[in-house]
Amino acid sequence: MTNHDEAAALRPLTLAWVSRHLEADERIVGTEALHGGSTAEMRRLTIGTRDGGTRDLVLRSFVDPLSVEHAEDWLTREAGALALLTGTGVPAPGLVAADPTAAQGEYPSLLMTHLAGRTVLGDEGLETRVPLLARQLVAIHALRPAERPREYVALTTADTVVVPQGADAAVWAAAIDVVRRPAPPYEGRFLHRDFQPGNVLFDVSPSRPAGARITGVVDWAATSWGPADLDVAHCSTNLALLHGPAWGLRFAEAYEEAGGALAAAASERLYWWVRDALACSEEVRHVAQPWRKAGRTELTTRAVEQRLDAYVIALTDALG
Repeated sequence: MTNHDEAAALRPLTLAWVSRHLEADERIVGTEALHGGSTAEMRRLTIGTRDGGTRDLVLRSFVDPLSVEHAEDWLTREAGALALLTGTGVPAPGLVAADPTAAQGEYPSLLMTHLAGRTVLGDEGLETRVPLLARQLVAIHALRPAERPREYVALTTADTVVVPQGADAAVWAAAIDVVRRPAPPYEGRFLHRDFQPGNVLFDVSPSRPAGARITGVVDWAATSWGPADLDVAHCSTNLALLHGPAWGLRFAEAYEEAGGALAAAASERLYWWVRDALACSEEVRHVAQPWRKAGRTELTTRAVEQRLDAYVIALTDALG
């Protein structure tokens, strides 16, 4: 529902900051909360234009105290990524303004253009969407920016993995041993670093799911430089948890079918893919919550844990 009392939806300093970045004679005429994000508050702002029409912007603000401490880094990186992506053909939002330290508003924020489309997390039409996701990721990895983003960061260690209750202990012990090894050598690529169905917008009709097309890729706050396998692994993990382990394995095949190059050795692929799956073990509750809010109510924390266990088993069977 749109809230036409913009002052009630935006705090005064933020309202003033946004207004300074509008065209002459433009004003905010409505706001709408956007759902699906897990770290930031997202609002669509409807802007009344001088010719009597409207256009939309998106305001991304970090309001949670735990997120605010990382906001400067995340928003600075996202602003840089959006500026870099302009004109590349990758369907990303356009940067309007950034206030990473809340110097001008109540919260660290970023203002960007609004992209048409919606996230699609259901099972129907998945056989069409997976190749589209793969082709889009290949296009992202093909970018060669004049200035590279910073090297990827992997926070999960063998000691921080959380083994799900009832999981196959022997399989998980072997998987944990995999990430104790040094990272394999790799050829660096431009990474989104959180490429997954929740960050991809589609134009798709419920009556024609096979006619889906991607209209946008959002949330570039973790943009990095690193192995293509890491981005592929992350999307694979999300697909496995949303739709079942077989779809996680299928995404890697679709990525190669689209022209993407992955690590040649199975042991190297296993390292990256297991690393991402084990990273998810630490935040299953955090991952599952926005999916349930988006309508996948069957994906309880326990259900997602069980799918994660099945996916780790599938990975070790396929690559171990």
